[in-house]
Amino acid sequence: MKEKVLILNQDFSAIAVCTIPKAFLLVYLDKAEMINKAENAFLHTIDTAYPVPSVIRLQRYVRVPYHGISLSRHNVLRRDNYSCQYCGAVKNLTLDHLLPRSRGGETNWLNLVTACMRCNTRKGDRTPEEAGLKLLRKPVRPTLQSFLQLHLNTHNQDWSVYLGKAKQLD
Repeated sequence: MKEKVLILNQDFSAIAVCTIPKAFLLVYLDKAEMINKAENAFLHTIDTAYPVPSVIRLQRYVRVPYHGISLSRHNVLRRDNYSCQYCGAVKNLTLDHLLPRSRGGETNWLNLVTACMRCNTRKGDRTPEEAGLKLLRKPVRPTLQSFLQLHLNTHNQDWSVYLGKAKQLD
């Protein structure tokens, strides 16, 4: 059971994801209601079969302080869809600072991209323009909605209704 469940606040805004057992417990304890259930999936007890939740909504509104998506190697790779942002390769991936740190480049969402070893070595201690490389996609700071929509359960159509068209901040 590695599938995840989308948690909506009382106002139907997406706030998190959780495991199926956690979501089932929230529904069972009447702290959440099941909005959508997974097709042909059930949790079985000795004498009862319960539907597996796909989307749940909390019964009470919860204030969630937004701290943003944490900057980490894994999250940069996820944002860039695990592919080199110069050539599109999917093997031997590293992180690359667009403006090298040795030249004052910071480690932040807008200065980091995923690059394969070959492109990263070719770029060296230069900017992409100086090295003759062109970015396939400009780096952006991801939003919670964009991460949920793009990376956690993209095959689950139940989620798309609540996540809508995710916007990314510049």
